[in-house]
Amino acid sequence: MKTAAILTDTLPEHFRRVRSFVRRDSRRTPAQERAYTALWPRFGLSLKQGQVDYSQVFGREAPRLLEIGFGSGQSLLAIAKRQPEKDFIGIETHKPGMGALLLGIQQQAVENIRLYDVDAVEVLAQCIPEASLDGVQIFFPDPWQKRRHHARRLIQPAFVSQVIATLKPGGTLHLATDWQDYAIHIMRVLSQEARLVNVAGVGQFAARSPYRPVVTKFEQRAEREGRAVWELQFALDKTNPLP
Repeated sequence: MKTAAILTDTLPEHFRRVRSFVRRDSRRTPAQERAYTALWPRFGLSLKQGQVDYSQVFGREAPRLLEIGFGSGQSLLAIAKRQPEKDFIGIETHKPGMGALLLGIQQQAVENIRLYDVDAVEVLAQCIPEASLDGVQIFFPDPWQKRRHHARRLIQPAFVSQVIATLKPGGTLHLATDWQDYAIHIMRVLSQEARLVNVAGVGQFAARSPYRPVVTKFEQRAEREGRAVWELQFALDKTNPLP
C-alpha cells in the first residue's frame, strides 16, 4: 500500500475561489443532443430548484452518493446500474460528457441517477442539504500540473469543508488522481481536517474502490504515460462530525 510523504509541509492559508471545472469549447454529437433534449427534463436538476428533496426527486428513500466531475459518465453509469438500491447525483459541465451519460442512461434504462450541469461549488452551497449524503466521489480532478497554477486545484481546505458539511456521520469522501504530487497534496489537505478519518490508515493510500468499476480514458492515458493511480478514502468521524 502506498504511503504519502511530506504531510507536514505548510499549505497556504488562503486560496482564491476555485471552480470545479475547466471551460472547454465542445459540442455534443447528434445522438447525444437528442438524448439531452429528451431526458434532461426528467433527469436534470437546476440551482433555481434550491435544496434538493431526495424523496421527491428519486421517489424513494435510499443511500445517496454524489460524484463531482464525472467526465463521460462511464464509471457513474456502471456503478448506478450495478447498485440500483442506491441513488446517485452527478455534476459535470462538459457538454459531450453530459450527453454521453444521458445517452447511456437511455440505452441501458438506468433510473437512479440525477444530474447537474453547473459548478459543483454552487451545487454544494445551494442544493445539497447538510448531512444528507452517504458519499462524495471525485475522480481525476484537473491536476493543474504547473506550480504557479496549484492554487486553482479543486481540493483545498475550504472546498473540503464544504463537502464535509453534506456528509452524514460515517459518510465517505473518495478521490482518485493519476498525478503523484496532487495525490500528496490531497492527502495533506484531508489529513489536516480533524473531522475526517483515513479509512486506509494514517498516511495511507487506498486500494482501488468498487465505486470505480470502469477503467476510464484517464486511467488508460496514465498507464500509457507510466503514471500510477492514487486513491484516497476518508470518512466523516461518527464521534466528532461537527467543527
